[in-house]
Amino acid sequence: MIRAAASNDNPELKKFLTRWNALFVARRGKMEPSLDHPSLIAESGEKIAGALTYIVLGQECEILTLHVDNQRIGIGSALVVAMKEICRNLRCRRLWLITTNDNIDALRFYQRRGFQLAVLYRGAVSASRAQLKPEIPFVGRYMIPLRDELELECEITDVS
Repeated sequence: MIRAAASNDNPELKKFLTRWNALFVARRGKMEPSLDHPSLIAESGEKIAGALTYIVLGQECEILTLHVDNQRIGIGSALVVAMKEICRNLRCRRLWLITTNDNIDALRFYQRRGFQLAVLYRGAVSASRAQLKPEIPFVGRYMIPLRDELELECEITDVS
């Protein structure tokens, strides 16, 4: 079940995001606290199985974080579908996110769900490591040097 997080979800959501090192997100030269923004939760029984945090600015929505405990069973897809519906309801025209150059799995995931590469922020991760979040590793997934941010976007249709 996918639902909007309520304030009483914060302790469990905090634990979940902490496990994913996602309480604070460094992107676009800024440190963003995830729990300061609305969230969607995927539940499995009484447990959080996935979470998506987002920011709404005007007619745009940004996916700040998206993490699931068990990949490739539809939880992430369901969270993105729910986020797109929120965008439609808010009359947002664009849904976007930032990921890193090493995150091949995320690039595959989002492109298969209608997102397109929009912007390369060359050296942005290196700058965030130096200025905001020194715990960002130098080498990421698949032994790829972790240096750049990639912005992906998806147009939201059926918005009147």
